[in-house]
Amino acid sequence: MRSSGLVLLPVLAVLLAACQEAEVTVAPDPVVRVQAAHFVSIAETGLYAGTVRPRSEVATGFRVGGKLIERPLDVGDVVAPGDLIARLDPDDLRLSLESAGAELDAARANLAQAEADGARYATLADRGHASKATDEQRRLATDEARGRLLRAERSVELAQNQLGYAEIRATFAAVVTAVSAEPGQVVSLGQPVVTLAPTTDKEVEIAVPESRVAQLAAGSAMARLWADGRSFPAKLREVSPQADAATRTYRARFTLPDADDSVRFGMSATIELLNGDPTPVVRLPATAVLDEGEGPRVFVIDPSGSKLAKTAVEVRRFGTDTVLISAGLANGDEVVTLGVNKLEDGQKVRVAIVEARR
Repeated sequence: MRSSGLVLLPVLAVLLAACQEAEVTVAPDPVVRVQAAHFVSIAETGLYAGTVRPRSEVATGFRVGGKLIERPLDVGDVVAPGDLIARLDPDDLRLSLESAGAELDAARANLAQAEADGARYATLADRGHASKATDEQRRLATDEARGRLLRAERSVELAQNQLGYAEIRATFAAVVTAVSAEPGQVVSLGQPVVTLAPTTDKEVEIAVPESRVAQLAAGSAMARLWADGRSFPAKLREVSPQADAATRTYRARFTLPDADDSVRFGMSATIELLNGDPTPVVRLPATAVLDEGEGPRVFVIDPSGSKLAKTAVEVRRFGTDTVLISAGLANGDEVVTLGVNKLEDGQKVRVAIVEARR
């Protein structure tokens, strides 16, 4: 009996060791939550519908009154400097010039007569044949004749200017936006005949809610045409000091310094106003960043989809529960968002997909 017991002892030891080995199991790879990195701009963008308008409009009129006999322009016509805009009947103005010229001739003759009489009476006064009072009267008559001549010369100059005012010519490149008088109509001094808008100064006018007025000066702007989709840099020029009584919006004007002739007044345009830094960033939960004294790091799933790679990143800004990363990641990188303090570089993991993996 003792011998049989001694034989069973080694067998039991082998069975016990086998059971212990069966109980030893390998721990599974940890499961991690990930988020795909996507670079987006955090700048605030506002879109405002507007209309292309001229910076200014000039209502042109004659500096004299008369009968309009010629107006070769219509609405939409483009004029260059020196082009004829309108002309008055010059007959009455020419007669005024001729009358002023006749007055000038008479004044010259009168002065010549006064000077001759003055010289003669001065000689008689020196010889004692004429009184000093008479000599003084002749001197005053000569001075009066000189004043009359000066007045006549100025009248001729004025009549010449008025004859020149019978024509209106363009002094700058412009487009006709309105016509206020027709040939045959008698117009008065200063009455608008044609309204011109300079073609070199083009702007987009928009209406801005009162809550957005403060952002106008701080942001950068682009103007996009509705007709062909082209974009032009825009610069804020003015903001109305008071809101429109009906809409409670503020009128703002943006200049288009690079606009060409194809940008026509009245076109529809959209002002895109950008506020903030347009540099793209990745927004991640704050729990995704680990800093062990070597700078911020995140764990990225390697291309095989099973191992971790500890990656240095550049943080633009920390928030309460989010972090903005500006460098160190690429679009589509899968970043671990939880439990990063328990992970190690190169560790194998299993991924619980939070966003669609790309």
